[in-house]
Amino acid sequence: MDYIKADNISFSYDEPETEEQHEVLSGVTLSIKKGEFVALLGHNGSGKSTIAKTFNAMLLPSGGKVYVDHMDTLDESVLYEIRRRVGLVLQNPDNQLVASVVEEDVAFGPENLGVPSAEIRQRVDDALKAVEMYDYRLNAPYKLSGGQKQRIAIAGIIAMQPDCIVLDEPTAMLDPRGRTEVLDTIHRLNEEKGITIVLITHYMDEAVEADRIIVMDNGGILTEGSPREVFSQVELLKQHQLDVPQATELIYRLKAGGFDLPDCVLNIDECVAALEPLLNKA
Repeated sequence: MDYIKADNISFSYDEPETEEQHEVLSGVTLSIKKGEFVALLGHNGSGKSTIAKTFNAMLLPSGGKVYVDHMDTLDESVLYEIRRRVGLVLQNPDNQLVASVVEEDVAFGPENLGVPSAEIRQRVDDALKAVEMYDYRLNAPYKLSGGQKQRIAIAGIIAMQPDCIVLDEPTAMLDPRGRTEVLDTIHRLNEEKGITIVLITHYMDEAVEADRIIVMDNGGILTEGSPREVFSQVELLKQHQLDVPQATELIYRLKAGGFDLPDCVLNIDECVAALEPLLNKA
């Protein structure tokens, strides 16, 4: 069942200096199923962040329609419900942390939804446990690492009990350890709680772990499919200044050099398995 559906949507904004319309999205149609983990890829300016913000009505399409669980984002009467169901996590966690104590920050969303106090307490505890940050509930957010701050930002969204979480490059500002912490949290929420995940990322190795990848370019969809289907199109992606996972790149170059190797390798384990027969012959 489609949970989010964009139907031929476009989005434009006025250029401040020229007062001309700048089109960011042009006739985009896509769908995301309930419980799916989708990675959204594209270089800067491709439109991926813009379309993600239409999923919870932070932005409204200039043309076409976006539906969340069959609710039209242009219908103001359901705006509150749409934003409760689809949470948005930004790249910089500091832009989403609003309180001086972790548990107060996580409680901010449910409080604004008018949730009763006793239920807020339970939601905060459950959300912090879900991101493995319960022991930090009385800490000051500014004392936490980047990865911990991002997990608190995610907990704040979880406490609102969304069906879907959209994450706009949540690991871009993190070190490798912070990236691992956040990605583990995202996958656990998807697998254990069935939360639909839309992950915008520049890291191809993160996209490999998704159920499906949508690649955007110049305000439209370039290609989509499973990670193997998408990353097998190395030439197409390179033509549009996009990378592929390091393991995929290595095997692609070796094949171009005449080595007999599989068509698409996605990760280190597959790369080792592909190279092992060649190395044993050497």
